Amino acid sequence: METTKYSRQRETLLEVLRGTTCHPDADWIYLKAREKIPNISLGTVYRNLAKLSADGVIRKIEVGEGAVHFDGDISAHSHLVCNDCGKIIDIFTDYLSMIKGDAQEKTNAQICDCSVVFKGVCCECKNI
Repeated sequence: METTKYSRQRETLLEVLRGTTCHPDADWIYLKAREKIPNISLGTVYRNLAKLSADGVIRKIEVGEGAVHFDGDISAHSHLVCNDCGKIIDIFTDYLSMIKGDAQEKTNAQICDCSVVFKGVCCECKNI
C-alpha cells in the first residue's frame, strides 16, 4: 500500500465511506462530500476514489454492466449483489484465505488479493 499525500478532499471521502455500510457509487459519495465541501467537483471525487482504491485504502466493487461501488471496509470479506434491488451486502467469512491459498498453490504464483462477488436475491426481495 502506497502512502497517499494528505488532502482535505481525500479525508472527507474516507469519512463518508467509512461512515456508511451501503456500498455507494461515486455520485452518492459526491453528494455527501458536497455537504462538507460545497465546491468539490465530481472530477475530484472520481480522481480521489481511483487513487484511494489503487492505494488499497478503500475497496472498489465492480458489480457488472459498468457499475462501480466503493467500500470503506478493506478487511477480508466478500459481497452479495441482489439481482432484484441492487443492494450490496457484506459477507464476512473465513474462506477467502482458503481460496487465495488454493489459487496460489495451483498456479505457483504470488496472489496479493482476492475479490468474490456473489449474485443472487437478498432476503428482503426473496420474501416479497
